Amino acid sequence: MRAPPYLPFLDGPPSIAPGLKPIAPEAWLWPDTEAAVWLAPKRELMRTRRSDVFAAHTADAEMTEAATTILAATGPAVGDWSTPLEAASAMVSDDLCIMMRDAEGLWRLKAASLCTPTYWSLAEKFGKPLGGLHAPVPGGDPGLAARISRIFDGLRPGLVLERCNWSVQPGDERFTPSSAPLKVRAQAMQEADALDQLHLRVERQTIRKLPETGALLFTIRIVIDPLRAAISTSHHAEAFASAWQSVDPAMARYKGWAIYDRLVRAALDASLNPVTSKRSRKDEAG
Repeated sequence: MRAPPYLPFLDGPPSIAPGLKPIAPEAWLWPDTEAAVWLAPKRELMRTRRSDVFAAHTADAEMTEAATTILAATGPAVGDWSTPLEAASAMVSDDLCIMMRDAEGLWRLKAASLCTPTYWSLAEKFGKPLGGLHAPVPGGDPGLAARISRIFDGLRPGLVLERCNWSVQPGDERFTPSSAPLKVRAQAMQEADALDQLHLRVERQTIRKLPETGALLFTIRIVIDPLRAAISTSHHAEAFASAWQSVDPAMARYKGWAIYDRLVRAALDASLNPVTSKRSRKDEAG
């Protein structure tokens, strides 16, 4: 197992606060930690389920500018794609979303290549303003939308902002427009298997403003690692336990963490107390 590239739980539980931090522009897309395992499946998904993972409306100039910006970092596009945004998306593991201001000054999702949705579909969110995108989030509408809108308004070209969100899931699926199949799997999972079957799902997000069109380019990279790798040291396991247990109850409900709680606790016990945990499993079996 690799060492997970992102361990956002070391900074505490997920929060409703935007938590955006500036990063060096050269770190925007590189290193692409997921390209080796995800680029081929992503391209296949883009070809076979295009209507599910791509949408655009009156955003030709914005898609062209976004693609030019990305391909300047990745090199020339590979393959035959219908739009510049899809050509660029096929070169990185990140999903690409373009937000544009409408006549009322609201930022709306106007173009997207979205292959790793975390429990939402492009069809239900496309064209909506920030308030509609964040409506299910605790405190997200109107508070979160207003804060993010101010960030978008004030963002200057050349600055790249980054944040990470995280959760757990059974298995390593990345195309997850619905959480229902994962919940069913979690309900059937045995606690003795939790450390090996649960995965840390990190959503690494970045935003930058395109200088010519003024649109916002929002990237989403889903990073999946076995939970065993993420909590392989006592320091990491204790930090994860603290973050899991101290999350705001409203956020835990939003993320559906109740269904995973017994599994996470079992995984933490197996990581922190491997001898005792193994003896307990033998006693239960015998």
